[in-house]
Amino acid sequence: MQGLTTTKQLDVFFKTLFNIEAWEDISLNGLQVDNDGAEIGKIAFAVDACMETFERTALAGASMLFTHHGLFWGKPLALNGAARSRLKFLLDNNIALYAVHLPLDQHPRLGNNAVLAKKLEMENVEPFGLYHGNRIGFKGTLKKPLSVDEAVQRVGFMNRPPLSVLPFGAAESRTAAVVSGGAADMVHEALAEGIDLFVTGESSHSCYHYALEEGINVIAAGHYNSEVWGVRAVMEYCVNELFIDAEFIDAPTGL
Repeated sequence: MQGLTTTKQLDVFFKTLFNIEAWEDISLNGLQVDNDGAEIGKIAFAVDACMETFERTALAGASMLFTHHGLFWGKPLALNGAARSRLKFLLDNNIALYAVHLPLDQHPRLGNNAVLAKKLEMENVEPFGLYHGNRIGFKGTLKKPLSVDEAVQRVGFMNRPPLSVLPFGAAESRTAAVVSGGAADMVHEALAEGIDLFVTGESSHSCYHYALEEGINVIAAGHYNSEVWGVRAVMEYCVNELFIDAEFIDAPTGL
């Protein structure tokens, strides 16, 4: 699939890969900032569209940045302050910005949740986690029963500790559900379905006592750390399918 070197060509490639136009999402999925038509020789991949990843994209010599969290979120953005500085940097450096939010969470092979399910060695995988009419996560049985500590090791990125761990369920989990990012409230869906282990990104105070009283293990790996997986999987896919140079930019927030 060599030869996809313009933003227009790459836009078609990504829209087809993620079926973007079929999704309703607060994110403006797709090409958020175009370049001047120059060919793309290298793509940088990062979780967040922010000045740090923009500057590191330029330093890496990449002419496109693919992110999970883009700049535009369902309403007009006033171009002042940080927003103006970010856009100006992209335009001044002729860097295109591409963002894929929910379609990347849900993708059955390359998505954040698909990769997390694979890391847990989940079997009999089914959609899970209803959000705006779509199930964006996955549930299933575990190939091998896992302790909470073992599960933490599997879903952790770069040995970074999770935001929180609630070991309130069985000593060894035999079923699990995963929804990356800010999906703590979906613990109620996991409880309703008798899931042993629920893995997400962010924690929530309001879920603590439900998890304790109804007995479920919960790992809040961190919003950032739970969403590096899809971005990295897409990068590897692009390297293999497009034969294009690529680089992952790790810019953790600790959140």
